[in-house]
Amino acid sequence: MNGFTGTGLLLRLALRRDRVLLPVWTYAIAGSVGSTAFSFRALYPTEESRQAFGAGIAGNASLRALYGPVLDAGSTGGLTAWRMGVLGAVLAGLMSHLLVVRHTRAEEEDGRLELIGAGAVGRRAPLTAALLTAATADLAVAALVTALLVAAGQGVAGAAALGLAVGACGLVFAGTAAVTAQLAETGRAANGLAGAALGTAYALRAIGDAGPSRMTWLSPVGWSEQVRPFAGERWTVLLLPLATAALLAGAGYALAARRDLGAGLLPRRPGPPGAAPSLATAAALARRLHGGTLLAWSAGFAAAGATFGGVSRGVVDLVRDNAAIADLLARTGGTRGVLDAYLGSIGALFGMVAAVYAVQAVLRLRAEETSGRAEPVLAGAVSRLRWAAGHLLFPLLGSALLLALAGLTTGLAAGAATGDPRGTAGRLLGAALVQLPAVWLTAAAALAVVGLLPRFSTAGWGLLGLFLLIGWLGPALRLARPVLDLSPFTHVPHLPGGPFTSGPLLGLTTVAAALAAAGLAGLHRRDLG
Repeated sequence: MNGFTGTGLLLRLALRRDRVLLPVWTYAIAGSVGSTAFSFRALYPTEESRQAFGAGIAGNASLRALYGPVLDAGSTGGLTAWRMGVLGAVLAGLMSHLLVVRHTRAEEEDGRLELIGAGAVGRRAPLTAALLTAATADLAVAALVTALLVAAGQGVAGAAALGLAVGACGLVFAGTAAVTAQLAETGRAANGLAGAALGTAYALRAIGDAGPSRMTWLSPVGWSEQVRPFAGERWTVLLLPLATAALLAGAGYALAARRDLGAGLLPRRPGPPGAAPSLATAAALARRLHGGTLLAWSAGFAAAGATFGGVSRGVVDLVRDNAAIADLLARTGGTRGVLDAYLGSIGALFGMVAAVYAVQAVLRLRAEETSGRAEPVLAGAVSRLRWAAGHLLFPLLGSALLLALAGLTTGLAAGAATGDPRGTAGRLLGAALVQLPAVWLTAAAALAVVGLLPRFSTAGWGLLGLFLLIGWLGPALRLARPVLDLSPFTHVPHLPGGPFTSGPLLGLTTVAAALAAAGLAGLHRRDLG
């Protein structure tokens, strides 16, 4: 038996486990790129209109930092590469590092890898299978991006370059996760380290695009730009992410050979011998488990709100004279003026991202259950409903906190640009919080799956992906009303700018309460595990 024995078996197992997650990730990333191409083709049908749009981007450092420079404003493909090249690369990197950690450190932390290793499985097989799973997803994204862009009438060479650039960035962060999975002792810490590396790469790229261009070459995200899809493709640049991914994967193998199973090269600090009185309740334990994650999400929402609000004036200047794009913003973000439409669309985006946090927090219940950590808690004088309620406070109130932070920071930044920070902050706070019923319904749907169909808990991510795809891309693709109604996010009033109606919000909240009650009833009656 060699170190790679059993790799094929583990790969098939990983693909089976992720039969919901992988299609959701793949279609979300590639579908966003494809829909952007179709939208740009409709919004800017002539080369003159595209060139004017590109000239506006070139003069706006904030937008260049956010999305990168427009390398070819004369083609729809060039505008698509500007709008989705960096974002697609970041999403592919996020997908890849989550997949690798899920099938390595998270499996090790839960004890399943020790059970697998007791059979005829080589020491390197789990990491190899995880890397191959991520590589399969990245190749699928690259192929689907290429196919969708060609279907949108773009050149094959540029489409392939953009698809490969996005997929290659994903491979780099799969390799990064292979390293962080050896350094950290927990899956959350490994994901945190890999996420920090991804954030640093994005920041270096943003600095390079807004200022000294050489900084872009220090970032794997920036390499995706340097491939120059639709702008005289540089195919040799793809060697940089491929070589980096190979080096990082090799480092992951080397580090894995230097540690014991279950240990990390950066061991956790030992805790106190006894629990503090503040941790004597199930709710306090849940707060300890969720607190760090909520803090990280809060920082991200505040930073994103300040960024999107800060560039609002530049966005308005770009689209003010384009009736088609103003209409597109109005369909997703409101109707009273271009600024309100843009800010409303950002509020809708924050609502959808807050739903990701809410589903993650709900599924922590299932993770505590399958890891065995819930059993000692429930063995005492703690009922299942009390235990679950402690965890469910976070998708309920944590999502409200995130949306409030996003609304306030977006409003203050946009208000500073327009001269009315107090008034804009108040309107944006309302526009963000109005998304809460849709977020709660999404979280309640995930809870219903956990309570009633625990073996299919990952379907919570599938439902989230369906809601987000319909809610974000549906208006742009002009989907039929019955299809749009499947997503709770299409029932939320368009604020600021649009009329406020309480009926849809009450309906969403009622459905969310019913789903949550069904999930809690199922959790109360079924066996653990």
